[in-house]
Amino acid sequence: MPPVRPMLAKSAARIPAGMHYEAKWDGFRAIVFRDGAEIELTSRTTKSLTRYFPELVAALAERLPERCVLDGEIVIARDGRLDFDALSERIHPAESRVRTLAERTPASFVAFDVLALGDESLLDTPLTERRRRLEEALAESSAPVHVAPATTDAELAARWFEQFEGAGLDGVVAKAPDLRYRQDQRLMIKVKHERTADCVVAGYRFHKSGPVVGSLLLGLYDDQGSLQHVGVCAAFTMKRRTELIAELEPLRMDDPAGHPWAAWGDESAHDARRMPGAPSRWTGKKDLSWVALRPELVCEVAYDHMENGARFRHTARFRRWRPDREPESCTYAQLEEPVSFDLGDVLR
Repeated sequence: MPPVRPMLAKSAARIPAGMHYEAKWDGFRAIVFRDGAEIELTSRTTKSLTRYFPELVAALAERLPERCVLDGEIVIARDGRLDFDALSERIHPAESRVRTLAERTPASFVAFDVLALGDESLLDTPLTERRRRLEEALAESSAPVHVAPATTDAELAARWFEQFEGAGLDGVVAKAPDLRYRQDQRLMIKVKHERTADCVVAGYRFHKSGPVVGSLLLGLYDDQGSLQHVGVCAAFTMKRRTELIAELEPLRMDDPAGHPWAAWGDESAHDARRMPGAPSRWTGKKDLSWVALRPELVCEVAYDHMENGARFRHTARFRRWRPDREPESCTYAQLEEPVSFDLGDVLR
């Protein structure tokens, strides 16, 4: 019974040998509970996702065993690749909007583990046996409910790592064959893509603990010469956060009127320019204010992949300052694009 917290993964630089391998999906992690007519979808943090995916609830009711608990990922595909933006739009307070999007951009569920069947808990069952039970339970299933591709061939997993990124997936997950399911523990291994880019530092936000740097706001110039906000980099030590305040002080703008993102607080301005976000349904009352810096400083950051070619999907990792780079040279042209790969081929 809910709540169940999903088992988690820790990062590694290389794909380990002798493991069970799956592609790493870029969607909403979800635990699915079915007991007869009742279906509940819960998030990684155990919050309910059920009301946001009515079309998926109906599909799961038709395709799942009568009583079961599954672990997997809710995804949305568009033009042959995963679309996280379309997925994010589904978390909307208005039921009418949710229904409209359910018809326009229907979601799918990709199952990669089974935690219970009937009256039997499988949490202490080895992964290889759970995988066999999952494949049997969903043998007759069809889209939009899928079983995640899996292999024990490390070379095939390496090919997946390279190919599947073109369909919007972001790496490979490795699991020990005898792994028992342990809630909220990082016992799996994830290997994600990492690339680097030189970005303009155009501002920073304070850390939640006090007047030290929490994150640096990053920008890239587009084809029209406009500086677009592409994300943030963070994960500094507390000592480094304090040092950055002093280092960035000479670039601080007391009056941000001339800053490329001066209109960040005007929600309508975001239609034409990507800027640090104004308050929205995602952020609620979270303080999104930031300190404007003259866009003269360049840093190199590591990132895994871009969301719709426009911004970093996750928080980037600071690597080093680049005093040798001119800010105007930091454009989208430097970003590496993966070779396109059809999501349908992944699921087949």
